[in-house]
Amino acid sequence: MSKQIEFFFDVGSPASYLAWTQLESMAQRYNAEIIWRPMLLGAVFQAVGNTSPAAIPAKGAYMLTDLKRFSNIYEVPFNFNPFFPLNTMHLMRGITAYLGEPEFPSCLTAIFNALWAEKLNMESPEIVAEVLSEAGIDATDFMTRISETEVKERLKATTEEAISRGIFGAPSFFVNGEMFFGQDRLNFVENALKDSL
Repeated sequence: MSKQIEFFFDVGSPASYLAWTQLESMAQRYNAEIIWRPMLLGAVFQAVGNTSPAAIPAKGAYMLTDLKRFSNIYEVPFNFNPFFPLNTMHLMRGITAYLGEPEFPSCLTAIFNALWAEKLNMESPEIVAEVLSEAGIDATDFMTRISETEVKERLKATTEEAISRGIFGAPSFFVNGEMFFGQDRLNFVENALKDSL
């Protein structure tokens, strides 16, 4: 499998969630491998001087309408989380800890759905533990691993790499070295995969 889609994301980004709902099927259509690149969006914003669209009331209201439009097109559940913006550092460390392991898909699915379909407060350790347990993930192991130095450094390194490669928001994709930003640019990602056939 030579084709790859690098997917830089933060689960606290609703646009990352919508992109995630479409990415697996796109990868299958083009026999491409998804390279999962969890990063800390807040650190990216701080480094490049960017901010969430939600920080501007008019833009935030439009963004919410647009996200609902895309969820309808994609036919996936979407409910804006009332606890937004959330501090996702612990969640992103946990996702990083499970990269490449059998639990990773279940872990990522459970967290994305809890945030953007079920509207849960994923800053609550009790709720996180419940969500993970229901998904078959050992919540105690998850909580232990997010404190490991190697996991923290791995997430930090990916975030720094994202910044060095010109990323300014999430989701961001790379196909054949070319960057695409935003879940509303998935058609560009797909075209890049077609061109590499």
